[in-house]
Order: sequence, then structure tokens, then C-alpha cells
Amino acid sequence: MENEINYPHIRDYLFDVTKHREPLLVEMEEYAINNHIPVIQRESSRLLRVLCTLARPRRILEVGTAIGYSAIILASEMGTQGVVDTIEIDEDRVQEANRYIERSGIKTTIRVIHGDAAEVLQCLTTPYDMIFLDAAKGQYMEFLPHCLRLLNPGGVLVSDNILYRGMVAKEGFIEHKHRTIATRLKAYIDALMSDDNLLTSIIPIGDGMAVSIKK
Repeated sequence: MENEINYPHIRDYLFDVTKHREPLLVEMEEYAINNHIPVIQRESSRLLRVLCTLARPRRILEVGTAIGYSAIILASEMGTQGVVDTIEIDEDRVQEANRYIERSGIKTTIRVIHGDAAEVLQCLTTPYDMIFLDAAKGQYMEFLPHCLRLLNPGGVLVSDNILYRGMVAKEGFIEHKHRTIATRLKAYIDALMSDDNLLTSIIPIGDGMAVSIKK
């Protein structure tokens, strides 16, 4: 849950005031930290709740399940009438996610799809009202055409970790191991901002989040 895009005192304050009421989410957050599993940051998860409440989606697609943390958050805001499809490539994490989802009491709302997102997205045909992109950052551009195809008009595309520890906006030297991802994320942001069919805002919360509305 590393964060380098905001002042530390602001980051710490937002983390402290954004508290989960659900003990399971607190447990999952601690498990993710202790096992170095990337999940959406706490303050970003609150924004995700707000966006879900505003959009009132009936069908949500998540790309990047991890242990099911954000899928449970989204499903809990939708109620029993909604459906969350979430894609995860790692088999161990699929099993962990299913265990947590079973404990959440909303398992009938969430379907974990085990597979490579680039391949699964090509096979999906049913449209979604909201798509949450939280997977391999270097592949966001590859995922984008499929996300736009699957997103209903008026639907919301949320892209997490979009500022990549601030490196996307950094001038000058970037270490080689980070340079490719930062370059690809810049291209992705440019694609979002230049698409006439999207209205996009970049929000410097967590590790950066892009919120796009499909016109």
C-alpha cells in the first residue's frame, strides 16, 4: 500500500479518518499488508463506494481480483440485485478470494473468473454499468478497447494506480524497472483524456485514480 503522490501528513490523516465498519475488511486489509498483496488503498476504497452509490450499477466488472477486497466492497454497495464479475489470473489468489467472499455473506453476488484478463475480456459480450480496472498497470492500454466495448453508455470506468507512485508526472530520470510502466500509463491517461466519448478526471487519491464516464 505504498503511496508517494501526496504529502505524508495528508495520506496519514485520510487513512485514519477512513475507517471500515466491517471486521472482515479490516482483517483482509491486514492480511494484504502482511503478505504483500496489492489491494486498493483505504481512502481510494471509500471513493469507490461513493462512485458505486452514485452510479447505481446493476452489473460491475473488476479486472484484478487479488483476494476479493474491492469486489466485496463493490458488491456490498450494490445490494442483492447486482452482479460483480471479477477476473484474476493467480490461482492461489482466486482460492483466497473465494474463501473471503464465502465469509462475506454475499457470495451469490460475486463471480470470480480465473484467467488472463487479456484473454477473458475478449470473450465477454454482456455489457456492464461500471468497470473497475485494478490489474497489471502495464496492460491498461491493452485492456482499454475491451473495457470501452463492454461499458454501457453512461457507465463508469474507474482505473486505479494511475499515477504510479507519482512517477507518471515525474520529470527527468526514472529507474529502468519503472520507466516502461510509467510510459505506458502516460499513454493510457492520454488515451482517456483525448477520447471524445469519455469524460475523465484524474484524482490524486491513493496511488491515483482515473474516473471516466462513457457518453
